[in-house]
Amino acid sequence: MFMRMTVANNIKSTIKNTEDAKEFMKSVKKCSQSESADKSLAGTLMSTLTNIKFDGSRTIHEHILEMTNLAARLKTMEMEVNENFLVTFILNSLPSEYGQFHMNYNTLKDK
Repeated sequence: MFMRMTVANNIKSTIKNTEDAKEFMKSVKKCSQSESADKSLAGTLMSTLTNIKFDGSRTIHEHILEMTNLAARLKTMEMEVNENFLVTFILNSLPSEYGQFHMNYNTLKDK
């Protein structure tokens, strides 16, 4: 079935195998509402947020937006990321060439 082919492999195993599109969609809905799916997604988002690094393949603006979007998605799952932690995650994700941002932020924070 075409719909099943478009689902990621790690998710396919949790969805009941069926040839009927309606039944497939019911299975997907049931899996997406499960608590284990929420925990798994929250863990993935948290891991991404804490491990993401700026690699220069896009702009700083896009990088920061991605990180704030991850934090917003976690907030919808009742796992709010404190603003100070988010700023720290963002600053730590930047390479050493952006060390001036660290110093400026720390100076402003101390005032």
